[in-house]
Amino acid sequence: MSHTAKSTVSSSQPDQLAGVTGQAPARAGELRAAMVQALLDEGAIRSGPVATAFATVPRHLFAPGETLETAYAPLGTVMPKRDADGLLLSVISAPNIQAMMLEPAEIEPGMRVLEVGSGGYNAALIAELAGPGGQVITADIDPDVTARARASLDAAGYQRVRVVLGDAEHGVPDGAPYDRIIVTAGAWDIPPAWISQLGPDGLLVAPLRMRGLTRTVTFEKESDELVSRHYQLAAFVPFQGDGAHADRKVMLRDGIVLHTDNPYLRIDAAALNAALDSPRLELWTGARYDFPDEVSLFTTMNSPDVVQLRASQHAVDQHIVGRGALHGTPAIISADSIAYRTSRQVSEESAQYESGVIAHGPQAEQVARQYADLLQRWAQDYCRRGTALFRYRPGGTVPDHLPLDATAVVKRHGVLTVTWP
Repeated sequence: MSHTAKSTVSSSQPDQLAGVTGQAPARAGELRAAMVQALLDEGAIRSGPVATAFATVPRHLFAPGETLETAYAPLGTVMPKRDADGLLLSVISAPNIQAMMLEPAEIEPGMRVLEVGSGGYNAALIAELAGPGGQVITADIDPDVTARARASLDAAGYQRVRVVLGDAEHGVPDGAPYDRIIVTAGAWDIPPAWISQLGPDGLLVAPLRMRGLTRTVTFEKESDELVSRHYQLAAFVPFQGDGAHADRKVMLRDGIVLHTDNPYLRIDAAALNAALDSPRLELWTGARYDFPDEVSLFTTMNSPDVVQLRASQHAVDQHIVGRGALHGTPAIISADSIAYRTSRQVSEESAQYESGVIAHGPQAEQVARQYADLLQRWAQDYCRRGTALFRYRPGGTVPDHLPLDATAVVKRHGVLTVTWP
């Protein structure tokens, strides 16, 4: 986008907050301005139009029952609906996540935009960007979510946004073609409807799940395929309905879980659990530790035997696994051994860190070396942000020849390839 964001934000935007009971509209305006400034400082907002949209939409009207401070927390997620087991079914994403999706979408006045997965607030932001001449549709499968979105949009003055109840796996045909389709739930695949309903110069922004990871990818059309122009780290509530895909979660012991979407990967939970009780092997690579989300993507996509290892604080405190497993880290497994990434500071005087591998089990040395080779290759050839290229082939087959550092993941409706050119 050609617009440049200003470095400061005024709290004197026109406000639609008079209906807030017991909370001063001025306070909401101050918190909103502070939120926008924080997003500018973080780099989540990079353009003037996106900054203006965030400074205009009263986010707290989309977060009923929450305090103003919670509603306007720059990194705060509002969680309005869970199922009987406590699993999140719907959230209003944190402002920084929404900004980082809207920036690469490059929405311009007059555009037709479909939002897949509704909370109301993001649709209002899109409406600000598309302007009075644009058309915005937000769709969700959950009637509670669409009812809440409709009520919130009306309360905030966005009656022009159309709210649709339906399974967004099939898109919304009567509003197509769309200049932009923005998906706000974790999608395991890209349905044919999204591609057919996207205009020839359109962009699709979707959080795509693969091998236990999620990356929000901005795709553009290239002939009959989709090719990425931007991607970033993301975490979203998974899709419901026809597009749902249940990932595998294998518990090794209390507080230690392996996560993958590969139904064919053999995981011997008993053997891998026993491996964790064996002596720890540490292998240091000499490779720089940086851009951990990029390293995770590279190692995950370039090993067929990878899972995501996640552990509780208690398991880390007991030194069963390293601290990297707290937030999830790729692990390479064999029948009875496991290896995962770690790091250490090069020296007390240095701010640099070195990549290493921790491994357990009878084949610890073998899986550790396999992992170390990937870390060294990434550090040597790709140690920077944005080096991967995603390509989606609808209804396609796995290419006969893939270059080094490339992989193909077969999905329900097509094939996703990820390469490091």
